[in-house]
Amino acid sequence: MIAILLTLVMLPLGLTLWRMIVARTLVDRVVALDMLTGVGVAIAALVAAMTGRREFLDVGFGLGLIGFVGTCAFAVFIMRKGRSEQ
Repeated sequence: MIAILLTLVMLPLGLTLWRMIVARTLVDRVVALDMLTGVGVAIAALVAAMTGRREFLDVGFGLGLIGFVGTCAFAVFIMRKGRSEQ
């Protein structure tokens, strides 16, 4: 069952990677990057459930934290870039 779920998670992973590559704006790429971290957290949780090892949950938590901080940093960058252009 978990292997099927892991396979189903690969579809959003591929679509998000495609969206990140073809995105025209920086904001679209940041949103796609945030989605990629969410998919990475889901994969880490599924692998933890498959193997029964709790270490993968720590990897998922760390990935989620890094993704959140990265998204906040990009948001500040985009806000400052917008102010300098006005």
